[in-house]
Amino acid sequence: VQLVESGGGLVQTGGSLRLSCAASGFTFDDYTIGWFRQAPGKEREGVSCIKNSDRRTYYADSVQGRFTISSDYAKNTVYLQMNSLKPEDTAVYYCAADPALNNLRLGSKVLGLWDYWGQGTQVTVSS
Repeated sequence: VQLVESGGGLVQTGGSLRLSCAASGFTFDDYTIGWFRQAPGKEREGVSCIKNSDRRTYYADSVQGRFTISSDYAKNTVYLQMNSLKPEDTAVYYCAADPALNNLRLGSKVLGLWDYWGQGTQVTVSS
């Protein structure tokens, strides 16, 4: 199983970025994929999740209305479109995958529920 994040970078406040999580080694359609982030000195937190089998999504309050998660089933890739970025969005962003996670809100809060993790991609929002 492999999860590879990409798309991070440096952007000004109000700008946009699209992160990608390329998945391999498992049946993509059967898995729940989540995006998490970790800022310096802070705990890793859930940002958004998508359950690929039924396309349900979840967003943290802090990103609701600004971020959009989506899956490309042909490319086995999950995207996180991030708009109206703020300095507080600065963090390393990770994607995670699990075959059995159904409660997306719970999954966003309990990191131990996720079986697989990527290496992360840095997002920096300048003020």
